[in-house]
Amino acid sequence: MLTSVVSTVVAAAAGRKIKEVGLRVGARSGVVAEALEASWPIARAETACQEANLVITEVPAAVWCPSCEQEQPIDEFFALTCPVCDTPTADLRHGKEFEIAYVDVDTQD
Repeated sequence: MLTSVVSTVVAAAAGRKIKEVGLRVGARSGVVAEALEASWPIARAETACQEANLVITEVPAAVWCPSCEQEQPIDEFFALTCPVCDTPTADLRHGKEFEIAYVDVDTQD
């Protein structure tokens, strides 16, 4: 998974040195941020990301409650129910993200 991230950002950087890669990782994505951080040095080795920092922003899980008519944050282990009124909902609005948020590249020659 992380090698795919490196491949994607290297292609997007078009030969420029990459200084930093930002990822957004949802609480219910199944991705462990600590595992990403631990494997980053291996995934970036001998690429344009070789010296790049990895910045992970964790996205908390939230559902849309039809009864409360608003998003409600949930723990990543809770069932898909509103924590305020206990209404069941399958409308997970946040928490499944695994996306490249940004790539900071060196613009100097």
